[in-house]
Parts: sequence; C-alpha cells; structure tokens
Amino acid sequence: MQKCNYIVLFFLFAFFMISSQETGSNNVQFQIKGSVKSNDNLVPISGVNISTDNGAYTTTNHFGEFVIDVHVGDLLIVESPELETIHYTIKNNEDIDVLVKDYEENIFRKTQKEQETSYEDLLDSATFYKKTDIKKSIDFITKSIAQLGKRADKKKLAKSLTTLGEVYQYHKQYDLAIANYKDALEAQKTTKTTLLLGKAYLLNKEYKNAENALLPLKKIKGIISFERVQLHENLGDAYKGLGNTNKSVAYYNEGITIAKKNQITPKLIDLNSKIADAYAEENKIIEAEGYYGNSLELAKKQAPKRVIEEKEKVADFYNKKSKYTYEIQLRKESLEELKKMPNSKNLKNDTNLEEDAISKQRINYKIANAYIAQQQYDTAIPYLKESIKDADNENDLIVQKDATRKLSELYGIKKEYSKAFETYQKYIAVVDTLYIRKEQEISRAARFNREITSKQNRISGLEQERELSQSKYDLALTSQELTKESNKRQKWIIYSLILGMFLFGLAAFFFYRSNRQQKLANNLLALKSLRSQMNPHFIFNALNSVNNYIAKSDERSANRYLSEFSTLMRAVLENSEEDYIPLSKELELLKLYTKLEHSRFSDKFEYDIIVDDQIDVATFQIPPMLLQPYIENAIWHGLRYKEKKGFLKINLAQKDKETILITITDDGIGRKKSAALKTSNQKKQKSKGMGNIKKRIAILNDMYKDKVAVHISDLENGMGTKVEFSLKKD
Repeated sequence: MQKCNYIVLFFLFAFFMISSQETGSNNVQFQIKGSVKSNDNLVPISGVNISTDNGAYTTTNHFGEFVIDVHVGDLLIVESPELETIHYTIKNNEDIDVLVKDYEENIFRKTQKEQETSYEDLLDSATFYKKTDIKKSIDFITKSIAQLGKRADKKKLAKSLTTLGEVYQYHKQYDLAIANYKDALEAQKTTKTTLLLGKAYLLNKEYKNAENALLPLKKIKGIISFERVQLHENLGDAYKGLGNTNKSVAYYNEGITIAKKNQITPKLIDLNSKIADAYAEENKIIEAEGYYGNSLELAKKQAPKRVIEEKEKVADFYNKKSKYTYEIQLRKESLEELKKMPNSKNLKNDTNLEEDAISKQRINYKIANAYIAQQQYDTAIPYLKESIKDADNENDLIVQKDATRKLSELYGIKKEYSKAFETYQKYIAVVDTLYIRKEQEISRAARFNREITSKQNRISGLEQERELSQSKYDLALTSQELTKESNKRQKWIIYSLILGMFLFGLAAFFFYRSNRQQKLANNLLALKSLRSQMNPHFIFNALNSVNNYIAKSDERSANRYLSEFSTLMRAVLENSEEDYIPLSKELELLKLYTKLEHSRFSDKFEYDIIVDDQIDVATFQIPPMLLQPYIENAIWHGLRYKEKKGFLKINLAQKDKETILITITDDGIGRKKSAALKTSNQKKQKSKGMGNIKKRIAILNDMYKDKVAVHISDLENGMGTKVEFSLKKD
C-alpha cells in the first residue's frame, strides 16, 4: 500500500512539472516580425495599426514592416481605416506576412519614391535618437520639415510636429511639447496627437486644458481599443488633478471595463492602481487597500520589473498610513526580486530622472526608515549601512547623503557620539561632492537650454517661412482670379489683405509666445542657479558654527545643538526648490536659526521676534532663505564685534491690507566699522551673498509683479543697522 502511494505521488509530481513547464513556456514573451503588403503588386502599406489583446501596440513603417512583443496564444489585430480588420492567433515565433486584397496604391515617379523614403528615414532616425541624443533627434526632424518645402503636405507636416512633441515630452520640456502638438493638430487632427496633447497637459499639471482636449474624443467612433483605454485613463487623471475623485474613479472603471473586454492586462494593473491612489487621497483606506491588492495580483502575472514597481508603490501607501509592518514586508520582497534580476541595478519607469529609480540602496533606506519609525534602531542600522554601501557603488549621492545623515542621527540617539561624529563628517564630505555635481548639472542645463532654443527657433523659422509662402501663393491665385472676374476685384483684395494680416499676426503670436516661454525658462534656470549658490553658502557657514561649538562645549550640549541644527537643515533643504513658501515656515526657520546663533553668542546679544497679532501670516508668501542672510550679517558683522551686549529685534507689522513690513534692527557697530574690520576675502564673500539676494529679488519681482522690496539704512551715529522688507500678498 505504501509503495502504491509512492507511485501515485510520483505521477502527480511528474504531471505538475510538465504542466508548469507548459505554462511557463506559454508565458514567455518574445518578438515577432511581420509585414503588411498589397496582394496584387506587393506594395508595402505604412501606418497600419498592429496591436494584441495583451496591450502591445505598434504601427507599420514606410516599408510596411513591424516588430511587436507577443506571447503564444495572443490575438494579433491588424487595423486601418482603409483595410478590413484582420485577427490572427500567435502560435509560434515565425514571421507573419499579411497580404491585403483589392488595395489601391498610387504609383509615384522614381524621384517621388526616393523623396518619400528619405522623409520617412529622417523621422525613423529622429525616433531612434529620441531617448539618447535629443540634439540629433531634433536635427533629423528639422531636416524632415525642411524637405517638405514651402508647400508642405499637411499630413507629413503634422507627423513631423507630433514626433517633435514626443521628443520634447520625453525630455520633460512640456511647454514646447504642447506647442508642437497644437501646431500638428492645426495641420491635421488625429486621435494619436490629441491623446499626446492631453498627456502633455497632464504632465504639465494643466488639468482643465487636458479635460478640454480629451473630452471631444469620446464622441469619435472607430478609435482602437488600446487608445480608448488610454483616453479614459487620461480623463481619470485630469479629474483627479481637478480634485473630482468620483468622476476620476468612474473614468478609471470605464477604462477597466474596456481593458477586460479586450484583454489588455497591463492597463488593468495601471487602472486598479490609480483607483487605489484616488481612494488613498480621500483617506478611504479599505477601498484603497482592495484595489492595491487587485493591482498586485495582476502584476504578479507580468514581468518581474512590473511586480517590483507595483510593490514599491503599495509600500509607499502603507508608509503614509503608518502600517510599517506591511511596508517592510513588501519592500523586502522587492529587494529579493531585484537581486534576482540579471544585469539590473535599478528600474526606471520610462524616464531619465534618477529620483524615479527603484534601486537596492533606495529600498534599503526606506526599510530602515520604517524600522526607525517603530523605534527599532538596532534593526535599522544594518539596512542604512547596506544602503550607503550600495549607493557608494552606484554613485547615488542623493541616497548616500540621506542614509549617512540618518545613520549619524541614530548613533546620536544611541549615545555613541564618536560614531555619530565620524558618520557626520562623512555626510559633510558627500554634501560637498553633491554640491559640485549640482553646479555641473546647472551648467549643463544652461547649455542644453540654449541649444534647444536655437533648434526650436530654426523649426519656428521654417514654419513661418512656410506660412508666408502660403500667403504669397494665395495672393497669386487671387491675382489670377482678378484678371478673370474684374467685377469681384475689390472684394478679393480685401479678403487677401485680411488673410495676409491674419497669417502675419499668427506668426507674430507664435514668435511672441516662444520668446515669452524662453524668458520664463531663463528666469527659472537663473533662480535655480542662485538658490543652489545660496543654500551651500548657508550650510557651510552653519557647519562651521557646529564644529566650533562642538570644540568648545560638552557632549550633551553638542548633541542638543546638533539635533536642532539637523532640524534646521531639513527645513532648508525641503524649501530649497521653491520660489515662495508660506511666511509661517520662514518664521519657524528664522526662530530656529536665531536660537542657534544666540546659543553660540549668548554673551554678545539678546533678541526678540515680534509678530503683530493683526497679521494673517497664512495669507503671505515669501522667498525661502531671504531674511536669514541679513540676520546672519547683523550677528556676525554687527553684534559680534560690539564690546557691550547688543540687541537684535525682528518685527512684523501690518502696513496696509495687502502689505506687511518686516524690520530687522541691530544696535551693533554699524556697517562702516564692520567694513573696516573685514579682510578682503570676507568682503568678497559678503558682496557675492548680497548680490545673489538682489538678483533673486529682481527676478522674482519680474515674475510676480514687484512683490518684495528691501531698504537698508544706518541708525543714528552709524551705531547699528536697519533692514526693512515690504512684502505683498499674492
């Protein structure tokens, strides 16, 4: 009997292994090549939509060829307005040739065929270089538009402009992408370009414009299934951005219905995940967990990369809801799956930004933070060390900086001060390296911006030339008509002038809009450059203060000072990327900074921060780190050198309904005596710091209509300085 049981188990095991192998082989993804041609003369047919019921999608090129990712058993769908829809079930990896009956194709002359091939080759080359070399990609598109000539074919012109928009969209130049999509739609309206325009509006956070662009597509019949799912997904994103959760979820659910009907599995994952996001924002935890569970189950049937992405997203949700046990479990699973992936150091969601990467060092860092939130410090430390090690190997300075700082804080909490200090010194070294890299990135960004502007101006020039040529052509036609119909001469002249003025005004409008966008881009780039110069200057001054204080004080005071300084640094780094922050945040930062400086120079000055009770602080916005340099100057160059104990006063008073007056007053030695005591290097540093502040104020006032004004004056007999800020509401 026992022997019989063993035989039965053996056959069950063998059956299970065979079934698993068959299932596994059916789930293997591979590429197949194919072509679509006329049955009569084998003329290739371009622009045919090729899709599968599993969500893959492509189109035939100018040779009628296509390449698409499939599984055995997938349903291949061949669709085009000029053709009868064809369905074919994938059985193996053999190439597929589709021959179309009764397809009529115009026979062009040889020179026209060569020109057609050259134009398509240029666009194919532009697509090939889209992700790796934006300059080359734009050059190829420029050549394709130039080749069309002054009497450009509208369909081809729209195709070139759409491709250009896709290039800009991939590289996060959303304003330029939107402009080119609009120009393409003016040349020829297509569903694909309209969907791309809506997506660009979403990425640029113009949710109302996205809604207006996408809603008309709902009335159009004949849109392929995959694009219809995209339409509902994008409309859901738009209403989510507008704060209408009910409409957002309704559109996501419609998308799920279409995706299920057509077996577009990847989109089912995305839509379930987005519904969960919408419920999470509404704090509907049970509903959110349910849909996240659906997305995780669906993702498990896809490639490992997709599973890890979804697990990390759900783990972030659990982190926000303080469910750290579930978060840690998911992140550990992601970590193990990531280690198993061959030649995969990190994952990116079709983007070129480091911040979006899923990597071992980032996952380890997040696991450590979850343990820290539960006060399991000893468990968190190994994960932080592993994160630092991986970040160092991958040259990921952002994670290395954060993990090193967090490790130093943990050693401080555990009262291992020597390790805390040693780790903090490593943190400072990483910050220095990161600062140098940021400067290099800013320089590259400025050069990149100039090059892109030049190339876009070239394309705009070609478009303007084409429009002017079109105007001249219309005027010539009008002149011929006038010779035939003399009784209508005056009417045709008036119409022609109106048309010419309209075209000229349209060209001027595009030129003005391009210049306006460029000016805004330059201002934003300059602000980013100035902020990146100011924040390290403040950080290094503060770090010198920390080192001096540690050298002079006992360990307990040093630890308290270091903790307060860490809080200050976190606030500074969080606000460093913003043009304006709430005045309440700036006041908190100033109070903390002044407290730190007072603890160092308690024998040199006292201070007081007075806020008028009538001021509604929440209604005012102020550039971050604008007041701190003046307070720093008052302490370091005025009060510090005074023989007697001085006083620093910071006062916020209501000037009128729309304006408040911020006054920083000190009774130090004054600007003249301070200048006489400074070394040449100190004068240079101060000049640079004050110069950066003036430039920031000038740029921000240009962008936000004179919101901030600053006036500096000496007190009586030159003993003390007074700085007055006038700040207006939005």
